[in-house]
Formats: sequence, structure tokens, C-alpha cells
Amino acid sequence: MRIGIEVQRLFRPKKHGMEVVALELIRQLQKTDIINEYIIFAKEDEDISCLSETENFRIEKVPAYSYADWEQIQLPKAIKKVKVDFLHSTCNTSALRQSTPLLLTLHDIIYLEKIDFKGTAYQNFGNLYRRFVVPRVVQKSDSIITVSHFERNTILEGLQLPEEKVEVIYNAVSEAFHDRYPAEEVQAFKEKHKLPEKYILFLGNTAPKKNTPNVLTAFIEYCLSVKDAVPMVILDYDKEHVVEALAKSGQSQLISNFVFPGYIPSHEMPLMYSGAYLFLYPSLRESFGLPILEAMACGTPVITSNTSSMPEVAGGAAVLVDPFKHQEITEGIHQLVSDQDLYSKLVEKGIKRASEFTWEASAKSILSIYDRFKK
Repeated sequence: MRIGIEVQRLFRPKKHGMEVVALELIRQLQKTDIINEYIIFAKEDEDISCLSETENFRIEKVPAYSYADWEQIQLPKAIKKVKVDFLHSTCNTSALRQSTPLLLTLHDIIYLEKIDFKGTAYQNFGNLYRRFVVPRVVQKSDSIITVSHFERNTILEGLQLPEEKVEVIYNAVSEAFHDRYPAEEVQAFKEKHKLPEKYILFLGNTAPKKNTPNVLTAFIEYCLSVKDAVPMVILDYDKEHVVEALAKSGQSQLISNFVFPGYIPSHEMPLMYSGAYLFLYPSLRESFGLPILEAMACGTPVITSNTSSMPEVAGGAAVLVDPFKHQEITEGIHQLVSDQDLYSKLVEKGIKRASEFTWEASAKSILSIYDRFKK
């Protein structure tokens, strides 16, 4: 078969979760499948070296003026030109006007549930675009993959689809995430980015579902309740947002408890997790939550939410909190900082849990679906 895989933003330098997942899947397919021919459709960008062509994997770089232009106009032209047997669109949306059989990975339908315009202009436009495209592209898809049983049930109910149309294939953890990095390498990483010896890690994000305001409130309460608080490292997040939050709470002096290293490249994230004392991931809503497993694989205990897919992914190997109650996040931090027995148990459980999610298994499941498209 000639299989098309679409990942428009595969080569952008700051990849989001969906692009990371697609990249790992393609790399595993390159190791696994030497029979089928693959065409990878993507927009040219700075990180073109993240994926190499092989004998049966060819990259088709498709130019465009905008996201919508690329997907709805340029992509159908490219598909028609190379004539694939079917297209696997990996990031929630796809071209509406193309006749090739379609397999869609639908990571979530959060944008169909609620739009409050509290995100950035870019995030708000993206949500509106998906709100228009997804219900239509779902109807024309031959089959749909999603990433958790929670999300499958949400999709079936929200879009009124037959059960046989939606299947679950879990995301997985890259082999780069493990707990075997030498202490000297982790220490050198900390020194390079001016990180404290002991820190709580949080992936700062302006998207409302990431729950940053509640996390900041919880951390402020933690800092006020102990003498020597473990500082928080927030990645790729504007310091001014934290300054404003502290000013509103009347605790501006606590800014010294925050560290802002900026953007950390994906290849350094295993060291970032490995150096952390604990990882905070109390999102309001996730379809999967890959960072939970990445941190666990690196031997870092996790505090995450008792909502949506997160208990399913954590599998009893994390501290679960109600993300809407900042007091529970604060209590979770206290638990892991003060209870060494619980801490050690979660390190052990987390490593074991993360090992259950492999890209080899995910690729095997994907190939079984691909085989159904044989003519």
C-alpha cells in the first residue's frame, strides 16, 4: 500500500503534544514496516532534521499561506498528485474536500464542549477552526482513533457515532525518558539552565485547561505554610503573568520562589524531569496527558487530576487531586515533600506504569488498522 500520513506542523521547532506523538509513531513505523510505502505530508519549517527519509518513507513538503490554506487547499492537491491509497490525518482535523479514504486520529473534542475565549488569539482561532471542521471531517472518516477510553466515550456521546467507528490506541513514552541518566549529566543540565538543586516542575501554559491560576494559588499557599519551600520551575511561561498573580494575592515577595528557564528543547526534557523533585500536572481536562508518563519514566513522582483521562493514564501511580480545588493541590505538594515513604513508593510505581506504554505496541496496533484499508 501507499500510505499517506499528514502532520502539518511536524517540523516546527516548538512541537505540541500531537506533533510529538506523530513523530514518535512515524519513527517507530520506520523501524517496523519495510513493506508499505509511506508519504509524510508536512509544512516546511525550522526542524526539518527531526525526521529522515528512508527507502520506503518519503517526505512531501507542502507550502501554504496559513494553517487552513495548507489543510483545506494545498493538502488535497498534494494527495491527488501522489495518489495514496488512504490518508492518516494525525492531529484532529483534515481536508474536507478530498476523496481519499481517511483514517483520523481525534485526540479530543474539548473545543466542542466549551469556548470561553480565555486563551490567546491563536488558541481561540484554532478552537473555532476545529469547532467548524471536526464534526464534518468525522462524518467523512472511514475510521477514527483516539487516545484513551475516557476520550472514546466522550467522542461517541458528543458526536453520536457508532461504537465500531472509534478505537483506542494509547500514546506511549519515548525511550529517551528513563531514570538512568548519570547524576553528573543531570547536574550539568541544572547548571546550564541555572536551576535550583531541588525543584517542583510545572509546564506553564496560558490554555485554560492547564489550570495555571489554580496551580499558582496552590503553590503560593504552600510557600506561606513552610519555612523553606521547594521552588517552582515554570517552563516557557511569561514571568509577568506570575508577577501579576502574586501582586493580586498580596504576596509579591514570593517571586524568588519561582524560576523561569524559558523554552527547553524536547531532547533536554528527560533531564528536566530527572532533575525535578516532583511534577505538577493538575489539568482541568486532558484526553491523555503524556507528560504524566514522561515524568514517571524519569523517576519523578507526579501530582495530577482525578478528572477525565488522567486517572486512567496514571493507573494508581500518582497523587490524584481535584484540580478545581487549589487546596487539594497544596495538600498534594505537602504530602510528597513530607512523606518519604509515599514518595519512594510513587517513584517505583511510576517507573513500572510508564514502562507499560511503548511505541512498539502502539505502532503494531496502528498497522493492524492500516491493513484494513487494503484494496
